[in-house]
Amino acid sequence: MKRRGSGILLHITSLPSRYGIGDLGTWAYKFADFLAETKQSFWQILPLNPTDLIHGNSPYNSVSAFASNTLLISPDLMIRNGLLEKSDVEDTPDFPDNQADYHKAMVYKKKLFYQAYERFKEDSSNTYEYEKFCFENAYWLEDFVLFIALKDYFHGQAWSEWPWEIRDRQPESLQMFKEQHHDRITMEKFLQFLFFQQWSSLKSYCNNRGIQIFGDMPIYVCHDSADVWANPDLFKLNEKKQPYCVAGVPPDYFSKTGQLWGNPVYRWDRLKETGYTWWTQRIQQNLHLFDMIRIDHFRGFIAYWEVPSTEKTAIHGRWVEAPAENLFTTLLKHFPYLPIIAEDLGTITPDVREIIRHFDFPGMRVLLFAFGWDLPTNPYAPHNHIKNCLVYTGTHDNNTVKGWFEKEATQEDKERLFRYIGREVSVQDVHWEFIRLAMASVANLVIFPMQDILGLGEETRMNYPATTQKNWLWRLLPTQLDPHITQKLLRMTEIYGRA
Repeated sequence: MKRRGSGILLHITSLPSRYGIGDLGTWAYKFADFLAETKQSFWQILPLNPTDLIHGNSPYNSVSAFASNTLLISPDLMIRNGLLEKSDVEDTPDFPDNQADYHKAMVYKKKLFYQAYERFKEDSSNTYEYEKFCFENAYWLEDFVLFIALKDYFHGQAWSEWPWEIRDRQPESLQMFKEQHHDRITMEKFLQFLFFQQWSSLKSYCNNRGIQIFGDMPIYVCHDSADVWANPDLFKLNEKKQPYCVAGVPPDYFSKTGQLWGNPVYRWDRLKETGYTWWTQRIQQNLHLFDMIRIDHFRGFIAYWEVPSTEKTAIHGRWVEAPAENLFTTLLKHFPYLPIIAEDLGTITPDVREIIRHFDFPGMRVLLFAFGWDLPTNPYAPHNHIKNCLVYTGTHDNNTVKGWFEKEATQEDKERLFRYIGREVSVQDVHWEFIRLAMASVANLVIFPMQDILGLGEETRMNYPATTQKNWLWRLLPTQLDPHITQKLLRMTEIYGRA
């Protein structure tokens, strides 16, 4: 993170694939080749945790902070390693090419997973690697697979509504369920192992070509998750295992009532008593998957907005201090090199800045925020960048550059942009001007959403914050990686010293 480099943000679900959703198969490797050909140093993705239709398929709302999304497993790679036959995928439905179809893909892949699991049970060649994976990941895997089997058994009911002996994890009741549902539990272990195999192969392929994988980690976890069920003492829950306080952010310029996220908040006193074991394990798991980690809502480590769970909005909350310095000092004892990016967007107070400076974590700058009335002093404007930061044209939560220019930028914003770059630009060219501004920045790291590389509009936006419909859908089309874009990105990467 101390040298100049650039990279692209493209989540795995956005890759081309004939199975309804991007996966870890052929096109993941083709995209890695594109990154290498254009001399990019980073491939940023969104969280790899399991997604759920109930949460709008958001990778930021998951049943586990440790498990991976098995929907991203590639059927083509399962054919290659003998877990499926080519005939098993001959009846693949006609999926749309330009959007992910989570539900249809999940229904189809479940059938393939059952077939693959049956073949896996008959083949002993993978036994050692499978057992090794289960042993090394037992600290989270055992609770997760049991949780998933129980969720199925109770027809998706929230764990806090399960019979008390299961809700409260009575050992005899859990053991009885494990024995009765052994095969279902083992299949979930197999799928996590299979994901890990495919992911490890892709990560090695990228690393061998000089590409680092840059992952994303939400600060909070869902209440209805294996993490909270298995560790209720680490969260502020009442005697019925329901949160009595939840996370959010206070009212601000963007929302008069704030944002009420609903995630349970941590009992930092209890986490400190354990030596932050759960956080150490979570960081360890993420560093197995990624070379670098962006932590979403970093300011929550310094102080977080806590709202009584009875409230309907985030107005009547309060700031509560968290032990950031003690936490990260402890983590650095376990991980001498801690490659963390702090998501520090929005209203950030001096105490947050002090922690980021103290631990030398890079923060973020987003160019879409740079061209307001305060341009001369705006920290996101290129002339105010610092070396130790990560510059984006926009993130997954923002519009695309073209979409911003067409739909959100005022005439005054556009005029400030034109004066800044010294000329007027059209909507067809504005994305390359933003990429050029980022590339020329003094910042060590710059990242571009793939939609900005392609100059796509608002209709390809990945996420609208605070909504649950029609997000996380956009997919790259195979024809969009054309030689003209490849050459233009390569030349720009070289001329600004980021190759």
